[in-house]
Amino acid sequence: MTYRAPISDMLLSLNHGAGLKAAVEAGHYGDFDADLAAAVLEEAGKFASDVLAPLNKIGDEHGIKLSDGKVTTAPGWPDAYKRWTEGGWNAVSGPEDFGGQGLPLAINAACTEIWSAANVAFGLCPLLTASAIEALDAHGSAELKKIYLEKLVSGEWTGTMQLTEPQAGSDVGALRTRAERQADGTYRIKGTKIFITYGEHDMTDNIVHFVLARLPDAPAGTKGISLFLVPKFMVNADGSLGQRNDIYASGVEHKLGMHASPTCTMTMGDHGGAIGFLIGEENQGMRCMFTMMNQARLGVGLEGVGVADRAYQQALSYAQERKQGRAVGKKGEGSDAIFVHPDVKRMLMRMRAQTAAARTICYATAVAIDVSTRAKDPKVRTEAAARAALLTPMAKAYSTDIGNEVAYLGVQVHGGMGFIEETGAAQHYRDARITAIYEGTNGIQAIDLVTRKLAANGGASVWALLDELAATISQVEASNDPGFGTTGAKLREALDALRRTSKWLLERVASAPNDALAGATPYLQQFGATLGGCLLASEALAAKADGNADAARYVALARFFAENITVQAGALERTVTASAESVAAADAVLLG
Repeated sequence: MTYRAPISDMLLSLNHGAGLKAAVEAGHYGDFDADLAAAVLEEAGKFASDVLAPLNKIGDEHGIKLSDGKVTTAPGWPDAYKRWTEGGWNAVSGPEDFGGQGLPLAINAACTEIWSAANVAFGLCPLLTASAIEALDAHGSAELKKIYLEKLVSGEWTGTMQLTEPQAGSDVGALRTRAERQADGTYRIKGTKIFITYGEHDMTDNIVHFVLARLPDAPAGTKGISLFLVPKFMVNADGSLGQRNDIYASGVEHKLGMHASPTCTMTMGDHGGAIGFLIGEENQGMRCMFTMMNQARLGVGLEGVGVADRAYQQALSYAQERKQGRAVGKKGEGSDAIFVHPDVKRMLMRMRAQTAAARTICYATAVAIDVSTRAKDPKVRTEAAARAALLTPMAKAYSTDIGNEVAYLGVQVHGGMGFIEETGAAQHYRDARITAIYEGTNGIQAIDLVTRKLAANGGASVWALLDELAATISQVEASNDPGFGTTGAKLREALDALRRTSKWLLERVASAPNDALAGATPYLQQFGATLGGCLLASEALAAKADGNADAARYVALARFFAENITVQAGALERTVTASAESVAAADAVLLG
């Protein structure tokens, strides 16, 4: 079964759940025509179905090959990438001054979901290029922008993000890659980076690496890290490619999933050191890199959404075709499709509802980022930036957790055939697993949520969001629509629990930090389940108000999420407040 982008679901999520329509009406998007979103997504969906989706299994089976420092991608990969860039897809939200279309990040976010659903290993390459564009545009010199930005925006060249080293994964401050100043203003970079996605490939003529390194006189830890642009090939004054730089792929990883995406060990310094150009200021590399990482974290969250939707679509199709057993009370001969069984329906509903919730959380993050840069009122921009910062760890962690769970359920719906590679369900399960790890593990996202985002401005951003969710719940309660069932009550209970948990954690972030850290992950899960439930309810209300022909379906979906997933918020509150003591006993249990 191939992939079909769920355009109607995506537009409802984007315009109403994520708030794009309201932001456009408020004037935050200038003269942007919201109707354009439908046209863009329709075309993206066609390209994904016709070109990218057929290569998904091919890429998984063939993988990549490294020989003499050169990586060969799977059959069809370079041609698909060429067609993708010629279609202008890499430039959707790129800056117009450098050849981009200047469309909102929210539109590109929806496209990212589509690429990820069709072929997540392929979509990973432009995801990192988009992050490189953000960092260079925000922090690079005018000269570097002139040389590199247009090529990155068009997709003619791709970008990488190079942080990780064998001894420095999540602890970036432990990196050892060295940078030495040169008389001509450049730097010589020496060191080794691991787990570098698309660090080497055959889809473009040049690759622009963004490398973290430390100067000889730099302070210890993250305060002494600088960011450098290190091209695979140097660029001549006329824009043509010059000499090969001293940065090579010395190895590739053999992975659980994402087989078609080259994950490289990159070596610099075998021939005197790679030539690098400073991005931003010396020892301010982490600030510059976070521009890349925050964009990439949203992108990875959208990977989770994409893989989840692909797994759901495939599981639904299989459940309608696979015959096994009989429906309760049915008489006569023959077996029924497994779709008739309540437990299979429950799994499929859980897959669909969770995917929809994760989608809207990611889109809402993108809209907040857009408003933070596009709104004319400085106060609106500041508030939107705080909202985006609050939502980003949930967009990354909650959505990728859902991607993993939905892919797991996809295998389960397939039964024994799900465990067989032939069906493709196993590939989604394998591909999804990394999304909860890279770009900051989900545990780190939870810590960021509790220690930074919750505590920011005394919790003002959190309380503002919760007040908005309360207004949505009031609308559900006032609708008196029997289709919602107990949705209003369940959401109200969850929101009250989330308020209590947030206050409890806020008090302990400073006074008892280990207590807060112990409850960070269940808190993120609680927040995501409550937020997701309210956003789905807001979409159902909008569908009803607009006379959407599928309004009853969206109401039923919101009800399922509230009564089956959001309802866990109360238990998660108790988990958070009890975590400190139970985790404190871990040493005695694990090491005793």
